[in-house]
Amino acid sequence: MLLLRSGDSGYEDELAGFQLGFTQRPAVVVAARSAADVVAAVRYAAAENLPVGVQATGHGLPGGSEGGVLVTTRRMDGITVDPAARTVRVQAGVRWGQVVAAAEPYGLAPLNGSAPSVGAVSYTLGGGLGILAREFGYAADHVRWLEVVTADGELRHVTPDSDPDLYWALLGAGQNFGIVTELEIGLVPVRTLYGGSVSFEGRVVDPAEALRAYEAWTRTVPDGLTSSFAAVPYPDLPALPPHLRGRYVVSIRVAYTGADGEELVAPLREIGPVLTDSLRVMPYAESHTIHSDPDFPHAYYGDSAVLRELDVERVGKLLRMTGPDAPRMCVVQVNHLGGALGRPAPNAVPYREGRFLVRLLTGGEREQARAVLDPAFALLADDTLGRSLNFAFGGGDRSAGLYDPETHKRLAGLKEQYDPANLLCRNYGFSAC
Repeated sequence: MLLLRSGDSGYEDELAGFQLGFTQRPAVVVAARSAADVVAAVRYAAAENLPVGVQATGHGLPGGSEGGVLVTTRRMDGITVDPAARTVRVQAGVRWGQVVAAAEPYGLAPLNGSAPSVGAVSYTLGGGLGILAREFGYAADHVRWLEVVTADGELRHVTPDSDPDLYWALLGAGQNFGIVTELEIGLVPVRTLYGGSVSFEGRVVDPAEALRAYEAWTRTVPDGLTSSFAAVPYPDLPALPPHLRGRYVVSIRVAYTGADGEELVAPLREIGPVLTDSLRVMPYAESHTIHSDPDFPHAYYGDSAVLRELDVERVGKLLRMTGPDAPRMCVVQVNHLGGALGRPAPNAVPYREGRFLVRLLTGGEREQARAVLDPAFALLADDTLGRSLNFAFGGGDRSAGLYDPETHKRLAGLKEQYDPANLLCRNYGFSAC
């Protein structure tokens, strides 16, 4: 175990993560290499009455913080695939790209998100909205067991049978109930998929009309087809590819394991003049190219809204607010939910009845970002069920709207049981310090 304090060599490097918008200045950083290190860190924090946070890759930091103990898990990167059982064991610091690579030789795939650099464990604890989510459900729905260090400093092996309440809470409220050091999750037999994106120039094709066509199209597709709509006004920078520089790009992304993908996407190509079209059959190992998320650390703020239905008039107004004329660059994404995501599961992932998820990212200082985010999401309030834990990037109250009242009440009772002193409070989600 490596223990660092402010001023120590390596302290700043250990805090570095993907999200650069927040400043974290813990009194102590514990660079964990094993579950035993995490146990020691939690016991130390409890003895000193210090709040605890945990960081793997730093994509979803809850905000800035001072003092306390931060446990970093990036060195815990063990992966074990069991091809016969179609499962994989992953330690807390493993990234999704590593899991994809480990499973690919066996013709298997994990239920990973769009960015290969995101931590597999932390993403799963927040639900895990994957590339093939409408076919297979949330990643959390496929977890077999977890190893977790709870606030009492004990390492527990948690299954739906051994500890049904703790298992339920961890998968949806995650690190607020313990620091997960390892879990086993199911893999799916997918070697290739039909996927990619079709994009349009937003100054030629009205983004609101493209969204209207997209929403109508989602009502015609099978449950196994997963898709999203995005609108991004790219700056005119030499570092960007020529086909993106200075353009307002509206795109529809698709991932599907069926054989009739070309037939199903045909209406999308009729929306307007196509800027780019990358839809094709691809190895699952190339599935990250569907979204092509940025792979470099940067500052961003964002939030999300799970919607009962997609009111295209309201979201169209949001697109106009956040387009090229907005005071700062905004990225809008609309995910089609439903399908397997609506199935009940023994975990705390809420709002399964939601039909769409709207996500909005922007940059600048936090207050400047809020000036964009708050009025945008206010437009959607009448149709909003709540927010998504994995897509709340320094947006609004750290816990408001992340759970429905019934789920929140059950989580509150379990928090009192497993962490009555609220030691584990430096994480996004159920509780804050």
